[in-house]
Amino acid sequence: MHEPVLLEEVITALQPQSGGVYIDGTVGAGGHAFAILSESAPDGHLFGFDQDKSALAFAKQRLSQFGDRVYLLHSNFDQLSRLTRQHQIPLANGILLDLGLSSMQVDQPERGFSFQADGPLDMRMDKTAGQTAAELVNQLPESELADLIYQYGEERHSRRIARAIVKARPLRRTGELAQVIAQASRSGRGRKRSRIHPATRTFQALRIAVNDELGALERTLPQAIELLKPEGRLAVISFHSLEDRIVKQFFRREAQDCICPPDQPVCTCRHKATIRIITKRPIMPSLAEIDSNPRARSAKLRVVELIRE
Repeated sequence: MHEPVLLEEVITALQPQSGGVYIDGTVGAGGHAFAILSESAPDGHLFGFDQDKSALAFAKQRLSQFGDRVYLLHSNFDQLSRLTRQHQIPLANGILLDLGLSSMQVDQPERGFSFQADGPLDMRMDKTAGQTAAELVNQLPESELADLIYQYGEERHSRRIARAIVKARPLRRTGELAQVIAQASRSGRGRKRSRIHPATRTFQALRIAVNDELGALERTLPQAIELLKPEGRLAVISFHSLEDRIVKQFFRREAQDCICPPDQPVCTCRHKATIRIITKRPIMPSLAEIDSNPRARSAKLRVVELIRE
């Protein structure tokens, strides 16, 4: 069973109440949604989105006891504005975006997210659309592949890894790719031993690129703010520095009245703060949670509240 990360902290942040409206943009296995619906009984409603059809099917079964208090939609969260209008979803008291993979996705070799068990190089959250990781690995020019691995994986040895991948193509399986990356890493001089597998950052980079994760996040954050009621809250859980940087910078920008350059003597931007930052620093999992769920170790929760006009 997938363990929802920072569950108590999310509930504290969103403060679910009966009669409230809540949006879970990444409903996944339904762990956070279950808790929100339980805390907002008897009249709270939750609208859940996910681009993974298998996750939605699981969540639908898990949340069935809440009846018509829960409504699930198959979609990427970057379609929030369009779908809330289409389905006449009211403004929300709270919105949650949990940007991590679920244990179900990681533990299914056929999804291709992990190299712990061999499977096809897929990595698509939505298996009905988009390019697979195999298509990227086998079709991108070496320089573009190296840039992708460096930018999204923050991998210092991206060029050596890309060169090895191109030389070994075609690659169709996660095990093949992981082996190529490991060999390329061992062949590099001065490579320090790391606690993480040498393929971790490259797999992260490919997954981010396949699903346009950073682009979707950048498109979604402004939509989420617009869908909040006054004093409604947005909570975002990120799992790596690239995601967290986007969230932190967006929140910081939208919490300021002026975003002109610091050396500009007169404000000309006319920007007004729309949110109040609730978490001055990100909330991290406790040692007890990390001990029971090691996949939570890199999670960071940031929370903001819409300013009442």
